[in-house]
Formats: sequence, C-alpha cells, structure tokens
Amino acid sequence: MELRLKESVVVVVGGASGIGKACAQAFVREGARVAVWDVSAEVATLAEHPSIDGWTVDIADETAVQSAVSATESRIGPIQHLVHAAAVGSGKLGFPFTRLQPSDWSRVLEVNVSGMVNVAHAIAPGMAERCAGTMVFVASVAGQIGSPTDPPYSASKAANINFAQVMARDLASSGVRVNTVCPGMVKTPLNQSVWKSWNDRQGPSQQLGYDEWAAEKIRQLVPLGRWQQPEDVADMIVFLSSARAAQVTGQTINVDGGYVMHS
Repeated sequence: MELRLKESVVVVVGGASGIGKACAQAFVREGARVAVWDVSAEVATLAEHPSIDGWTVDIADETAVQSAVSATESRIGPIQHLVHAAAVGSGKLGFPFTRLQPSDWSRVLEVNVSGMVNVAHAIAPGMAERCAGTMVFVASVAGQIGSPTDPPYSASKAANINFAQVMARDLASSGVRVNTVCPGMVKTPLNQSVWKSWNDRQGPSQQLGYDEWAAEKIRQLVPLGRWQQPEDVADMIVFLSSARAAQVTGQTINVDGGYVMHS
C-alpha cells in the first residue's frame, strides 16, 4: 500500500521510548525524515540514525517548544506530520480518587494537557498556512471509560481526545487533519508504573509479579486476549498520517484488542 510519506517531515513528540519510538521507526521505514522531541537524554541515541534528528525538549515549557519548531524546520524543513506521544502518570494508584492529593495532579496536567496545547499552538499555524498537514495525538482508552487506576492520567487523556476534536473542526477548512489514537494494554514503562503502584498497596499474599498481574488483566479485559504492541499502535498512526486516510479527521480510534467497543 503506497502511503506517500517518502521524504515527508515528521515530528514525533515523546519519541525516545515506547509507542513514540515505534512511531519514529515506522515513519523511517516509509522513507520519512523524522525529528524526535523528548525530555529524555535517550533522544541522543535515536538521533544517531541518519533519518532521525533529535532534540531534548520539555513540552511543558512553551518557549522550549517554539524553539524546537524553529530548530526542526531550519534543519529538515516545514513540519508536515505530527505525532504526539508524550505523557506521564501520577505514579500512584488512585482508587478511590481520594487516595490522591490535589498536588498529585499538577505535573500530569502540565505535561499531558498543557504540553499538548503548547505543541499544537506551535505547529498548527504553519500547517494551516501551508493548507496541509496531519496531527495524531496518542490518548488512551482510560480517557474514555473513567478508569480509576490513575484519575489524573485518565482525565488528561479525556482532555486530549476533546481538544483534538476541537482542532479537527477548526483546521479542517485549511486541509489539516487531526485524529486521536487510544492504545489499550501496551507494555510500556508507564504501564509498569501502574502495576508497581497497585502492587505496593497489596499485602504480601496478594502481591503479583508484573507479568502475572498483566496476564490476568488481559484475560479479564481484552477480547482478543493478547497485549497490544507499540508497533500495533504505530501502524495505525502511520496510516492516519498518510494519503490513504485523506477523509479521516476528528476521529478517536482504539487499538486495544476490543477492550472498549462503541456502537
């Protein structure tokens, strides 16, 4: 299937690990030129690839994001596609939500919501001016079902979905498409932090190893009965960014093995 992404300029925010890294690698396979923005120093390792440039960027810093746009476009050209995969959790089990303090919400909302806003405000005007571009935001099924595991994270992912829909409507007349992809159960560092938070609250007889805990959750929640891999999510994101999805905008698409089903 010809996706017509060769030589296109793609920014992957949060591309140093997990789903973001899988996205960066998938776009490279399609012949794209990829810029990875990440707060992690690991971004330097990715940048050793001839088709990947890397910048250390804290997306919660509006000025840093604006600078990253200027540096990226000066080096590899106008940004044609955005993948936003940067997110953090509270690191605490939030069931019930009163186990958390209001202060546990601050960093999650700063990165997951304000960070998304900073990136969108920095990149969307250029796409609109050129009357072309795509943006795909990685949210989560947790943002659709009110998952009690980590309320700040769930609420932030719901905000991601909503704001992406706002942008899709606002930018449609400029030919810019905006969609959201929601992973389900993916083995990422963030998912492991959820397990650790749960496990730390259990008595010795109720504690489970990560693999055992995860297998039980998959058995209970996922009809297809298996983990989603970062590459599964990346494949959907690459498709949504391509000419093959030219009529798809404002959509929230789950890659979750059937965990959440909508009529």
